[in-house]
Amino acid sequence: MRKPWFVGVVLAAVLLGACGDPASGPEAGPPPEVPRGSATTQQRAPASPSSAAPAPPASGQAPTVLYLGDSLAMEAQEVLGRELRRAVRARYTSAPYSGTTLCDYLEGTGERSLVPVADKAAALVRRLRPDFVVLQFWGNAWGYTPCMDGITHDAAPAEYFERYAADMRRLADQIAAAGDTRIVWVLQGPDPITPDRVRRVNALYAEQAASSGALVADAGKALSAAGARYSWVQYLPCTAYEREHGAYCTQPGRERTALHRDDDPLHFCLAPTTSKPKPCPVRSPGIQRIALEVSRVIRANR
Repeated sequence: MRKPWFVGVVLAAVLLGACGDPASGPEAGPPPEVPRGSATTQQRAPASPSSAAPAPPASGQAPTVLYLGDSLAMEAQEVLGRELRRAVRARYTSAPYSGTTLCDYLEGTGERSLVPVADKAAALVRRLRPDFVVLQFWGNAWGYTPCMDGITHDAAPAEYFERYAADMRRLADQIAAAGDTRIVWVLQGPDPITPDRVRRVNALYAEQAASSGALVADAGKALSAAGARYSWVQYLPCTAYEREHGAYCTQPGRERTALHRDDDPLHFCLAPTTSKPKPCPVRSPGIQRIALEVSRVIRANR
């Protein structure tokens, strides 16, 4: 009875591996001084860490935004940057690394991390002084990255959630200590393999946001059917935006659009997965939905 589930796990692991080459980050080779896709940032004096939520940018002022995450962020980074520039004239930097999870962006993980020292979350916050740090992580569940110490959801779910929550708090604390910025936790869409895992990971993000004055962008809701938040679907009815921008309504005759390819139930890029991670090169409704929700939250809180 477990065979279909096991096959699904193997398929998903292969897909994450294909999108998660540890040698590839924002660009191949040694990490640049400023990550690829960076824009001019406004420099501000460092602020002392505080448990209170940072003050938002002055009304009308263009915010600076830093986007970090795994392969979902890797594929969405250019689309999110475009939407943020359009919506709030944001000065935007992205530094996602495929195959990563929260612990990879923690300072102090050294060689056990897939993210180089210069691109740790706190290091980037100190250097770029962003108003918002957007964090999007599906939640590495198979121990793909060394910093998880082999803890997997399948083998030890209780330990996995305990470790994930601890890493989440550590990352938030390091970001807060590095500068006066506000975290935006991106909630994930349905997991086709272990639906309850993503439900619980999203709950951890929401709890952390509520306790620290951070923000939540429920992009996953836009990737779910109405009334079935954690039931995976490949297609959804076209939204008004997608009907107005025809390329995003992939099956207009059936009034529905594709979120996933037939051969990839996890990612939202409608182009084939490649061995070298890169931003999605084609218009993809799932990615656009994520970008619109994140930009909406930042626009409402700038």
